[in-house]
Amino acid sequence: MKVRFLGTAAGGGAPQWNCACPVCEQARAAGVSRTQDGVAVSGDGAAWYLVNASPDLRAQLLATPDLRPPAGTRRTPVRGILFTSAELDHTLGLLGLREAAELDVYATAWVHDALTTAFPLQAVLSGYTRVRRHDLRDGEPIELAGGLRVTATVLGSKRPRFAGDLVPGDAVSALRFETAGRSFVYAPGLAAWTPSFERAIAGADVVALDGTFFTEDEMGATRPASGMGHLAVREQLPLIAGHPGPRFLFTHLNNTNPLVLPDAPQLAEVTAAGAAVAADGQSLEL
Repeated sequence: MKVRFLGTAAGGGAPQWNCACPVCEQARAAGVSRTQDGVAVSGDGAAWYLVNASPDLRAQLLATPDLRPPAGTRRTPVRGILFTSAELDHTLGLLGLREAAELDVYATAWVHDALTTAFPLQAVLSGYTRVRRHDLRDGEPIELAGGLRVTATVLGSKRPRFAGDLVPGDAVSALRFETAGRSFVYAPGLAAWTPSFERAIAGADVVALDGTFFTEDEMGATRPASGMGHLAVREQLPLIAGHPGPRFLFTHLNNTNPLVLPDAPQLAEVTAAGAAVAADGQSLEL
């Protein structure tokens, strides 16, 4: 299995365009930049699947040789897009794929419904290309091209702001990819380390975790990480230390998170727990 981190920042990227917090200021000074999160996964190196489609997707695709069309063609190695949520930083890039002949989109029924009603992204896109909907159901594996299998684990019901009027449902999921005895779990929206999440990561080779905030109170006492649907990195570190099997990587870093910076002192805590921070463009071969 091949995995490519296309982006590793939360919504707005890091540094964020309208923010001059200490982390953003240091990132600008050091030339550090992270695009909004997403990964590409392949079971055979030929058929690739995107997980989330951020507003930065076009630049991410152009920067990834494995995702370029063969010379002289308009054929793409991208076979489909899977969503872990309907959040804007995970879905806006879908409109940038309108030139495709067809698109296979995988998500829970709740996410599909949010993207056809509250924010009719898929309806708009269907005016340009053929969109084929595939429903991800909690705990039920789906076979993909290239010998890849994916299983969704529902993590929570946190709705995007644009979908506040929709009935809560399976709004946030982790995705486990498997092929040839190898497995990769992507969970950028982890709100709680539950028994179902334990089952999702059991025996995994690599687990990409929610790195949105380093501490629970990073955004202030009135905006705790848990209240925004994220389990702070520091809260996860003791849990990671009790799982010596998988390789743990943090992604979806908010622009306020000091882990955005490659020399952050807080990295020592992450390393001590046996984890690391993913980087834009980082490639894994399992």
